[in-house]
Amino acid sequence: MKYSEMDIAALSALLQKREVSARELADDALKAIAETDGTVGAYLTVAQDEAFRQADLADDMLKNGTAGPLTGIPFAMKDNICTKGIRTTCASKMLENWLPVYDACVTEQLKKAGAVMLGKTNMDEFAMGSSSENSALQVTHNPAAPDYVPGGSSGGSAAAVAANECAFAIGSDTGGSIRQPASFCGVVGMKPTYGTVSRYGLVAYASSFDQIGPLTKTVADNAKVLEAISCHDRRDSTSLPEFDTNYSALIGKDLTGMKIGLPKEYFGRGIHADVAALVQNAAKQLEQAGAVMEECSLPAVEYALPAYYVLCCAEASSNLARFDGIRYGFRADGIEDLDQLYRKTRTQGFGREVRRRILLGNYVLSAGYYDAYYKKAQQARTLLIRAFAELFQRYDMLLTPVAPTPAYQIGEKAGDPMEMALGDICTVPVNLGGLPAISVPCGTSAAADGAKLPVGFQLIGPAFSEAKLYQAASAYEKCGIAAR
Repeated sequence: MKYSEMDIAALSALLQKREVSARELADDALKAIAETDGTVGAYLTVAQDEAFRQADLADDMLKNGTAGPLTGIPFAMKDNICTKGIRTTCASKMLENWLPVYDACVTEQLKKAGAVMLGKTNMDEFAMGSSSENSALQVTHNPAAPDYVPGGSSGGSAAAVAANECAFAIGSDTGGSIRQPASFCGVVGMKPTYGTVSRYGLVAYASSFDQIGPLTKTVADNAKVLEAISCHDRRDSTSLPEFDTNYSALIGKDLTGMKIGLPKEYFGRGIHADVAALVQNAAKQLEQAGAVMEECSLPAVEYALPAYYVLCCAEASSNLARFDGIRYGFRADGIEDLDQLYRKTRTQGFGREVRRRILLGNYVLSAGYYDAYYKKAQQARTLLIRAFAELFQRYDMLLTPVAPTPAYQIGEKAGDPMEMALGDICTVPVNLGGLPAISVPCGTSAAADGAKLPVGFQLIGPAFSEAKLYQAASAYEKCGIAAR
């Protein structure tokens, strides 16, 4: 087996035994990118010099006995997370040539752990989208089927892991942007509890929703990465002060007595037959592993999608106001006055989907419409949070599909924003509640053209239940059913 095909645990064992060096792993990963990324298009920036510099530092850690489980492991970073001196574009013309002067907290944590960053991955522009087609810079293809989307907005990160172009990747999840591409590409993706991973240095889309998390080849790997990036950070006002980060603690323990709910609303109209069948089969596997499965109901979920799009667009319109052509980023030419500067810069610098969401956000926040839309959306969010809390009094976690369909062909839904938005219906409730949820591969669906498209299921838990989610996900993974 090639180094690039190995998971974190296997690579770490080789590094600890000094059978391979971090620099050799970095070189191997960079060669894999050179060989395959012309077809996949996962990376926007390959940071070869920085990768070798970090690899040499990792080798020093291995020599002096200060290495941890991620030391020397090559990874990729989503391009909306700041990396000092390395281009951070958000896949937008607005920031196409921006070089941050500081590292994000997550970048700092991974450097501290000795992980080796290979480069920055493609995404939907400013994380607004579900297919990575909204990138202003390039198209990313699904490694399982090149004519199909990898999902989004962390499509480049998921594709890089699935294509063996890195051992793990970091993404961000505002409404499903880690879990949905993980499902489409056949990898493991975790959206952690809101506030457990610092958002300092994450270019904000919707601040009360955004959360950084890992994409990996295995469940155990995912837990190790989340342990490395979780921390309290005083620079992030939403960072939680105290919580247990031993996410691997329950992996390997049996599921006897664990109660898992199957909300019937997630299996109704609009769910692809193969997706429903594969997720139901995953439920049976978990039942055989000792869990108690029970159908339940979450009627408040019907309000999730409209509430999400009102609130996230409102927050986006505020967060993206800083891109005005004055302080940094793109600035339009031929400017005659201040009004023209704002208008031309934002029209030319932002893509169509970003402009659409900014306009919608400004509308719902405007005088006369605030109470009718924004206030009602916040009330719906509260109802959903309460509904989740009631279910978690009876169940340890919930099991649902990640997306209503497998991956679709590039260009198939690009012209229909409503159809694209409906693809988030299974994931956005988690972000509204600030809850943790994990996507785990559970098989493949055969497309009409013969393509084998990965499908994942989702486990949703109450706040701070990541260890239990990893426990159940790992138990399923060990059944040998998960698609790889």
